[in-house]
Amino acid sequence: MLVFGLSGVVQAQPVASASRDFSKVDAWLEANTRKMGGRAVLMVEKDGKIVYSRAVNGGEEWRAPIASCSKWLSAALVMTFVDEGKLRLDDTVGYYLPVLSAHGKGQITVRQCLSHLTGIEELPLRQSLAEMRGIRTMDEAIEKIAEMTMEGAPGTVFHYSNAGLQIAGAILEKIGGKSFGQLFLERIAQPLGMANTDFGRGPVALPAGGANSTTGDYMHFLEMIRNKGMYNGVRILRASSIDEMQLDRLGPDVRIGYSPASGAMGKVGYGYGEWIMGPGVVSSPGLFGAFPWVDNRRGYCAFLMAYYLLGGQEKQERDMELIGLVNEALQ
Repeated sequence: MLVFGLSGVVQAQPVASASRDFSKVDAWLEANTRKMGGRAVLMVEKDGKIVYSRAVNGGEEWRAPIASCSKWLSAALVMTFVDEGKLRLDDTVGYYLPVLSAHGKGQITVRQCLSHLTGIEELPLRQSLAEMRGIRTMDEAIEKIAEMTMEGAPGTVFHYSNAGLQIAGAILEKIGGKSFGQLFLERIAQPLGMANTDFGRGPVALPAGGANSTTGDYMHFLEMIRNKGMYNGVRILRASSIDEMQLDRLGPDVRIGYSPASGAMGKVGYGYGEWIMGPGVVSSPGLFGAFPWVDNRRGYCAFLMAYYLLGGQEKQERDMELIGLVNEALQ
């Protein structure tokens, strides 16, 4: 059913549980969609049921680039290889990619790649992504990373960037004998019914920021994370691997080289491909506005799809406000 809102613009009628009051969430969408590019979709799942779903200025299956939300997907793909014993988190990258050893980076471990603790000093995110999009082969991408400078020993500096996950993606291609995109399709997308999610058709996948998805698709992934690796009765990841991904790796001995997290997010940590945003709450926000999160204590997950480039503290404050309103509605 369609109704009119946002000064007469057609939008989808929200679907919400009759026993819960999401009126404040509705008002938040009304007030903020224009600021988020003029189009938004929000979906909330609890106890195996969609308890809230609303699309403003577009259908729920709107497909868009999700930027750093990709990191969560890529880290999960890496963990499928760990679960099968084909890869160990403490394996050093030089074993699989000798060019990194030749440039003094061979001792970086897979776990450090997943948690931005490689010690590699990379260009700012947007510039790095732009340069990587001009790369024609995965080997070329790794050669470029191999030539980057180090800002500290592996494991001692947190630098939120693309390099670590690109290295991890290259390792998966060596082990799996297929492209990163194909491995993602076979091991994550198809088992989770994510028919509209991929890492594009370019010559080289960008594991840290190159995925496209829809709200419904990404919710399948979040449901798997919330259910400790299970989806529709099928185990995708071991429960222990989900727990491993959600352990904070930013201990007191880790220096912050670069982090996009501001005071709006409070004190946050980082696991594998995901931010630790508080007790039981994990997330992986994207530069372009997409915002997924799982609240393990309250037993729900949610995904906001948007597409806009004005981020920073204002975006983070907006995201934190939304979490609070959803929590209130689910009490």
